[in-house]
Amino acid sequence: MLTAEDIMLVRASFAQIIPIKEAAADLFYDRLFEVAPQLRGLFPVDLREQKQKLMAMIASAVMMLNDLDLLVPKAAALGARHVAYASESSHYDVVGQVLLWTLERGLGDAFTPEVRSAWSDVYRVLAAAMQAGAAQLGEMRAAE
Repeated sequence: MLTAEDIMLVRASFAQIIPIKEAAADLFYDRLFEVAPQLRGLFPVDLREQKQKLMAMIASAVMMLNDLDLLVPKAAALGARHVAYASESSHYDVVGQVLLWTLERGLGDAFTPEVRSAWSDVYRVLAAAMQAGAAQLGEMRAAE
C-alpha cells in the first residue's frame, strides 16, 4: 500500500504542478496520442473539458490519499464508467507511463527517483481499483 512518505511526496510534487496544470494537461494528452494514436478516437475533438476533468480527478485523488477506504471505491466507480468509453485494460499501462512522463517534464529536477516511485505506487493503486471496477461491471453484465 501507500506509505506516509509516498503521500507526502505526491502531494508536495502535485502542488508544484497545480500552477502549470493547463500545460501539464496539454503535455499529457499530446504525449498520449503520440505514443498511442489509436486512443485519439476515444476522446472528443475539443479536449478542453477533458483536460480540466483529468486535472480535477488527479487533484481529488491526491487529496484523498490518506483515506483509501473512500478513494478506492471512487476509483472503482470511475473505472466502471470508463467501460462506456471503450477503455481497455491495456490502456492503463500507457496512461501510467504518460502520467510519469508528464510529471517528469513538469517537475524537472524535482522529479526525483523517490517522487517517481511514489507516483508509480499511487498510480498502481488507482489503476488497480479502476480495473477492478471495470471488471465488476463486466461480471454484473454477464450475469444478467
